[in-house]
Parts: sequence; C-alpha cells; structure tokens
Amino acid sequence: MSESKPLALITGASSGIGAAFARALAARGYNLALVARREERLHHFADLLGRQFAIHCTALRADLTRQEDLRGVEEFLAAAGNLQLLVNNAGFGTLDPFNGGPVESHDAMHRLHVLATLRLTHAALRNFSTRNEGAIINVSSVAAFIPNPRGTSYYATKAWMNCFTEGLYLELKNAGSKVRVQALCPGFTMTEFHDVLGTGRGFISSKWWMTAEDVVGASLRGLERGKLFVVPGLRYKLLVAFARLMPRRALHFALSKGPAGLRRERTRLHKPDSV
Repeated sequence: MSESKPLALITGASSGIGAAFARALAARGYNLALVARREERLHHFADLLGRQFAIHCTALRADLTRQEDLRGVEEFLAAAGNLQLLVNNAGFGTLDPFNGGPVESHDAMHRLHVLATLRLTHAALRNFSTRNEGAIINVSSVAAFIPNPRGTSYYATKAWMNCFTEGLYLELKNAGSKVRVQALCPGFTMTEFHDVLGTGRGFISSKWWMTAEDVVGASLRGLERGKLFVVPGLRYKLLVAFARLMPRRALHFALSKGPAGLRRERTRLHKPDSV
C-alpha cells in the first residue's frame, strides 16, 4: 500500500453518499482518510476498503460539531503532504419548524454544514496552495434552491454552501489557481438520511430516487470537467432550472400549498354545508 498515492479525505464517510465516495475513490487508487462519528462502523469500513483495494485507509473518529474534534481534522488536513481531494459530505436534516423545537438541533446543523465546511475547506486550501493543485467537493442539496417551510435551517445552510463554493470558484479563478471546487446538489438519494428523519421513502414516486453511486458518479465526472454546480439526474436539473426562473412570489405560493396546505384546502372545499 503506497503512501505516495493521492489522498482523499471524506467527512460523513461511514454511510450513504460519503461511503459511495469512499468506494469510488478507492477503486480509482486513492488512499483515504474517512471521518465519521460512529467509531466501530467507521473502523470496520476502513479496514474493508483497505483490504479490498490495497490502499492505505485511515479512520478518523470525529464529531465535527465539537471544536476539539474539528480542530483535529483540520490539523490532519494541514499535515497531509499527498492530499488531493476534500469531500465535505457530513450533514443531517430535521423536520422541526425553526420555532417549534429545541434550538440545539439548528445550532448543530449550522456548526456542521457551515462552520465545519468553512474551516476544513480553509485548511485544505492552504495545503493545496503550496502545490497549486487539489479539489474540494461540498455536498449541498437541491434543497439549496428551494426554500422549505419545514426545513428552514437545512435550506439556509445548503444555500450558504452553494454561495460559499461559488465565491471560492471565482476567487481561485481570478488568482489563476488550478484548484477546483464543486457544489454537489443531489435530490432524493437512497441513503439513511430519510430513515433517520423518520419519513421513509413512500412519500414520493420511486422515479425521483437516485442511488448514492449515481450521485457520486455524476460528481466525479463533473469534477473532471471543472463544473461548479453538479445536479445529478435530468428531473432535478429541470426542477432546479424551473425554481430559479420562477418568480419568488409564485414559488412561495406553491410551497405554501405543500402537502399539509393542500390537505387543508381539500378539507375546506369538501366540508359539508352548515345546517
């Protein structure tokens, strides 16, 4: 197992899109540094990939909402001489209205999606700048383009991630840098994400669901072509294009008539006349 192989660090790597990135990059000959909270699962996955692909695979147990854990991953990025790719994938969602539940979950989401992404990106860029090479993929979401009345913090943090990545893209381009950045914006993906939310997958047609492998494949192809925004799947490309062109007032009206709103409207329309 050669230490001279390019290194990719992936956060949220023990399942879902992060695990799919790990498998795809291992198959391409990358050494890996995998970051996740679930230590036993993480070490098992790292050992499995190391044996299967004959690569060096480091497991870094970290909760990136905690300052001391985040600082440890920053230090690892700064010291990795063969670092070639950072994938900021760690994240979670919540269905709590912003003012309807504890603030702690919203605070943790902003720490993970915003502050961890910012600090790990900064550490990686300082490493890349000495060699004028490398790449960063920030795993955002189609939700960044479409505000959700039941996901204010998720929408806000993913929209920030898109703006942050776009700003970096322009900054690097203006500086003549060869470092590449990408905002990956998947839609519904078959991972543990919605299982953890408790929503299951039956609320929307199976045609809208993509596999994590398809999402990662689209991301890596886009990275090779230098694409800033990658939206996997034709349906989602069209949805994002429509949402961006739609007048904001009309979009807000449509979103206010989401499933709950439509149910209320149907109840009102079919309510028997008073006697």
